[in-house]
Amino acid sequence: MESSASSANSAIQEKLLKWTARIPERQLMILLALLIGFFASVAAYVLHRIIHLIQSLLTSEFSASSANWLYLVFPVIGIWLTMLFVRYVVKDNISHGITRILHAISSKKSRLRGHNCWTSVVASAITIGFGGSVGAEAPIVLTGSAIGSSLGQFFRFDNKKLMLLVGSGAAAAIAGIFKAPMAGLVFTFEVLMVDLSMASLLPILTASVTATCFTYIFMGSDALFTFHLESEWNLSNLLPAILLGVACGLVSLYFIRMMAVCEGVFGRLKERRYARLALGGTLLSLLIFLFPALYGEGYGALNILINGKNEADWSQMLNNSLFYGHGNMLLWYVALVLLTKVIATSATNGGGGVGGTFAPSLFVGGFSGFLFARLWNVNELGSIVSEKNFTLLGMAGVMAGVMHAPLTGIFLIAEITGGYALFIPLIVVSVMAVITISLFEPHSIYAIRLARQGKLVTHHVDRSVLTLMSLESIIEREYTAVQPDMPLGKLIQVISQSRGDFIPVVDAANHLLGEIDVTQMRHVMFRTELYGRFKASDVMTAVATTLTTGDPMTDVMQKFEVTNANNLPVVDVDGTLKGYISRVRTYNIYRKTVADYSAE
Repeated sequence: MESSASSANSAIQEKLLKWTARIPERQLMILLALLIGFFASVAAYVLHRIIHLIQSLLTSEFSASSANWLYLVFPVIGIWLTMLFVRYVVKDNISHGITRILHAISSKKSRLRGHNCWTSVVASAITIGFGGSVGAEAPIVLTGSAIGSSLGQFFRFDNKKLMLLVGSGAAAAIAGIFKAPMAGLVFTFEVLMVDLSMASLLPILTASVTATCFTYIFMGSDALFTFHLESEWNLSNLLPAILLGVACGLVSLYFIRMMAVCEGVFGRLKERRYARLALGGTLLSLLIFLFPALYGEGYGALNILINGKNEADWSQMLNNSLFYGHGNMLLWYVALVLLTKVIATSATNGGGGVGGTFAPSLFVGGFSGFLFARLWNVNELGSIVSEKNFTLLGMAGVMAGVMHAPLTGIFLIAEITGGYALFIPLIVVSVMAVITISLFEPHSIYAIRLARQGKLVTHHVDRSVLTLMSLESIIEREYTAVQPDMPLGKLIQVISQSRGDFIPVVDAANHLLGEIDVTQMRHVMFRTELYGRFKASDVMTAVATTLTTGDPMTDVMQKFEVTNANNLPVVDVDGTLKGYISRVRTYNIYRKTVADYSAE
């Protein structure tokens, strides 16, 4: 049955390939972008509907005037159910969605597994619906990118077109979630490092606009955040905007560093899943019990800050908690929620949940902007600033800092709120936030893991090309090796039959001991009286340096430059010889990859 189904699928694929062969390449990419935009918007709609349904079923009867002990139970159940789903159904790691896309682009030639088209949606819906303090954006971005990758693999596209479809899927996901096509476009260029050109602009923009249009059809015209501009920005607010940008940069640094610390703690329990569940679930539940604003994505709490006009409105955020009725504790509550959101997010993912850091960065940014504005106004540090405006500016600032993506922060907040009247302060805050965090951390939260491994594609063409090249693919595994006790006479025979300029010397276990430079053997090759007196070990020399199978190509190129060698041996961690890399062949492949990468 499986073979017949596979044959049928193959036949359908061949028919579609023949039919689409008549469509010009650019038009075909636009058609596929339309499909990607549609499916990404469907995935976003389904995910948010499931999350809303679960949350309504679980929390609709909660009392607003008191703490609810079920907050101690639901998050643990959600993480446990997600862990079971991932372990027994998915059987693959689907966490860190955007980092996985970057890794696929960098080292897997933009090939994502087919199950990523739906598994992240299910897993994150369970996690967030039961209270997991993470975002749905990264799972949807992974879903959209996987849809693009699957379509590209179906049509047997090359790596560059696959990368473009993956980027189109990511852009469509962001555009579909937030109804923000420009934010989707710039997110792809800033975060996923897909280079901007006319060939890439049209498909990505098509996917973004398509996803946005279908999201309006599915969900109506309401924006994710309701915002009505009441206080226009003026030049007297420039100084607080600059200071807010610096503050957002520092908060972004705290966000990234605290996330790294928490991931390190849970990483030490990697093989003990139930210990991770106990630690993450307990920590998350306690935090949500104390601060219900941490439940789920937290967009409800953000809307309270954005739409509130006075202390009474903002104090609605204290509902369902031990702080209810204590409006004088509002600023302390906001500050504590700001600081603990990162811990709650890490506990969710570390315990076994699935979700992203996109929404948490918006959440932390909004709370940072509100706290900054309230402190500014309460202490009368200057002209009065609008708390709701600064909540939006903070959202843009922290998100821009965490992602190192100022344009994404600017356009996303402007589009999701209709707040283009705040365009100038959005630019000021976002740019200042990125400048501030760049002094301490050169990579975004998504790229930092790959950057440490040398596996990150960036807008620097040379580095990107080296990242896309694979050391494994350029190893020459055919070589003639000799053992150190081989007599010189026999060694001369081996040299006469060899085409290379060197002969590796290895022991019985194929560990590299040294090499013989054939060009330096002329003075003994014709002295037959020496053939019985010397062995290979007597004429071998130490190798200039060795490469290991896990070395990034940047290290390979650097070692060629330092040693000026024509060939370098590649060994594994045990010193076993795997083959050689030729300087000439490596540079030829590099030049070809540059040409392919730069071609329109």
